[in-house]
Amino acid sequence: MPFAKLYPAYVNKAERKGRTREEVDRIICWLTGYAPEDMRRQIELGIDLEAFFAQAPAMHPNRTLVRGVVCGVRVEEVADPLMRELRRLDKLIDELANGRPMEKILRQQAGGSPDGEARAAGTVRGGGAGGCRERTGRGAKPQRR
Repeated sequence: MPFAKLYPAYVNKAERKGRTREEVDRIICWLTGYAPEDMRRQIELGIDLEAFFAQAPAMHPNRTLVRGVVCGVRVEEVADPLMRELRRLDKLIDELANGRPMEKILRQQAGGSPDGEARAAGTVRGGGAGGCRERTGRGAKPQRR
């Protein structure tokens, strides 16, 4: 699937909740290390998800602090590396749409330094823009709605 198909869904989800495209871009660039113009170029080229993440300049080391549940699956327990990165991105966009402050989404203290104790708390219901197609990891059970 091309990243260009997911990107508008992420933006729409954020904008419906009063957040901005720029905030979505900041999250994606934080996670992947892409500069905004390079990320837009990848979207224009129609690059697929696997290549988008594989070609990412520098996956952020604090991305492992992104924890929680997306579509009934714990992000940190997803076995497939590509799906784990995609679920991390879904979780970050969910946090944005739910009104979480940007410095907490990006796992930073208010002063901008990394926060090694940051945790994404709670359960996200309804999933991210990526949908709830994949159920991997131990104990993956559907959530009650």
